[in-house]
Amino acid sequence: MKILIVTGLSGAGKTQVIKALEDIGFYCVDNMPPELIPKFAEICHKATEKMDNIAIVTDIRGGDMFGELSEAIGELEELGFECEILFLEASNETLIKRYKETRRLHPSAGGGRIIDGINKERVLLSDAKSKAAHIIDTSDLSAAQLKAQIKSMFSSKEDLGLIINVMSFGFKYGLPMDSDLVFDVRFLPNPFYIPELKEKTGLQTCVHDYVMEFDESKKFLKMLTDMVSFLIPEYI
Repeated sequence: MKILIVTGLSGAGKTQVIKALEDIGFYCVDNMPPELIPKFAEICHKATEKMDNIAIVTDIRGGDMFGELSEAIGELEELGFECEILFLEASNETLIKRYKETRRLHPSAGGGRIIDGINKERVLLSDAKSKAAHIIDTSDLSAAQLKAQIKSMFSSKEDLGLIINVMSFGFKYGLPMDSDLVFDVRFLPNPFYIPELKEKTGLQTCVHDYVMEFDESKKFLKMLTDMVSFLIPEYI
């Protein structure tokens, strides 16, 4: 079982990193006091469902408890767990801009200037940064770029590529909420109005053959296939 400790400067992107790690199969926990990490690791190790990768965010939100991070990592190693630190940082200018945009208070500023909180935090995190196996500067990274970098660094699974779900629906029930592309095929001949086909489904050959015997159906299918064949590589 591999344990990844995610820490770093407030506003450097830890929330985005946790989301990215969850997407590639990590079990993630945010804002855990370092003292609890070894105990939590033991619980996960004994769990019925095997957990190969765990990511734990711990930072100065834990106050004085954050100072116990080194001891927690040492205890993890004594217990036989593989452990690494991922440290996130960014320039002062970037962090100030992000905090001004979100209107949030910096946890180390104590209601004072943001830059003072950042400088104080850098000192508090210096030991953790020196022990980090991975350091990412997010100053010039978009959320998508950060996600891609996390995936390239920590994903052990083969890339599934673009996931495509195809479904049919009835307009009287409304559009599927998560649809990206919708194609209205109500212009095609409807087998529902053919008595012998009314109770059958599109999975049955007789229904398929009825719909596809019309020229407009064949033309639409070809045009749709050509368009989707063009779009998918572009989306990727």
